Amino acid sequence: MTFLYRRRAMQWLGTTACLCLLPLSAQAADPVTVGDVAFEPVVSVQGQALQLNGAGVRYKTVFKVYAAGLYLEKKATSQAEVNALKSPKRLAITMLRDIDSAELGRLFSRGMEDNMDRSTFSRLVPGVLRMSQIFSDHKMLKAGDSFTIDWLPGTGTLVTVKGQPQGGPFKEPEFFDALLAIWLGQQPADWKLKDALLGKASGA
Repeated sequence: MTFLYRRRAMQWLGTTACLCLLPLSAQAADPVTVGDVAFEPVVSVQGQALQLNGAGVRYKTVFKVYAAGLYLEKKATSQAEVNALKSPKRLAITMLRDIDSAELGRLFSRGMEDNMDRSTFSRLVPGVLRMSQIFSDHKMLKAGDSFTIDWLPGTGTLVTVKGQPQGGPFKEPEFFDALLAIWLGQQPADWKLKDALLGKASGA
């Protein structure tokens, strides 16, 4: 009886040890903090786990404007690689200072225009105008406010501001890539931020 008890006790201890070690090996990495904003290493979009590809800060002269993080299915180090992914994608932005939302919308429109040819931009004008209107309607984005831009296969591009989806998705298949070109295109809003989003440099 004593031998059987000891055997079962050892089996229980061994199982318990394995269960204790499992969460440690499967434990997710700590959030990545950039500009005092913590970006989770993994998020779920449309039921799929996306990893943080890179994160950085958008500067205007010497001032921090916002922190941005790019989430993808797998690592990408160029705009072409990001565009080639057919799975969900997310750009998450948190403001680091108060800014007039209409001005931000205008900057986004200009950034899209600067990074695409005229014919493509002409096709996307309705979406560009709607994007500008979304931010104009919010009047002001304050430090700490956040928004996300998601690419959802089969659905389109969805903009969520302060946790609230902003109407239906943008149906144009190329709209997300055109929007992402603001940060990853040939004339990005901030070269250091581009490198940070592509995981090439620290964006802190």
